Amino acid sequence: MSVPLILAGPPGFGATVEGEALVTNDAFSPRYDLDRATGTIARKGHGAEGANIAGRILVITTAKGGVAAGWAMYDLQQRGLAPKALVCRTTNTVLVQGCVLAGIAIVHRLEPDPMTALRTGDRVRVEPEQGRLVLLGR
Repeated sequence: MSVPLILAGPPGFGATVEGEALVTNDAFSPRYDLDRATGTIARKGHGAEGANIAGRILVITTAKGGVAAGWAMYDLQQRGLAPKALVCRTTNTVLVQGCVLAGIAIVHRLEPDPMTALRTGDRVRVEPEQGRLVLLGR
C-alpha cells in the first residue's frame, strides 16, 4: 500500500493509539457479550466469538446495552483487559461515558465506513482529537 487509507469523521475522545483491528459486524456490549474475566467475546453466535479484545482496536457497528456498559469498560481497563480504542459506526452516550471514565479512545461516524474499509488484523492508528483513523498496513 503506497498511501495510507484515512477514515475521517467528527472528533472523538482519547489519546492517539496504534494497534491491530478486530472488526465485527455485530453490535457490542462489554457486559453481555464478553467474558470479563478474560476479555474474550463469549456470546454464542457473535461475529467475533472467541476473539480477545485486550489491547486491540475494536471496530463495531454500534454499542448495545444500558448503563452497565460504562462501569464494565472501566472494570476492563483496571484489569488490563480493555481494548486500546473503540471505532463505532454509531455509539451511545453510555459507552462514550465508559470510555471517558476508563481513558479508552473512541471515535464514530467515520467515512469511508470502517465496517467495509477495515478487516481483522489490519494495523491502524486512531487519532480521536482529529476524528481520524489511518490504515497503516494489512
